[in-house]
Amino acid sequence: MLSFFKKNPTKKLNKLYEAKLEQAMQAQRKGDIKSYAMITAEAEKIKDKITALEK
Repeated sequence: MLSFFKKNPTKKLNKLYEAKLEQAMQAQRKGDIKSYAMITAEAEKIKDKITALEK
């Protein structure tokens, strides 16, 4: 009945995913490839969680 009060967990994860991609891009532009790889790996884990929740 009051399902519109429930938060959408994928919306929060999508914002976090986009933020991680932005961080990775900034690290890559600075030439810090090691940080870029680590942040990208974190972003991929978040993306996996998103796809699991959507199923």
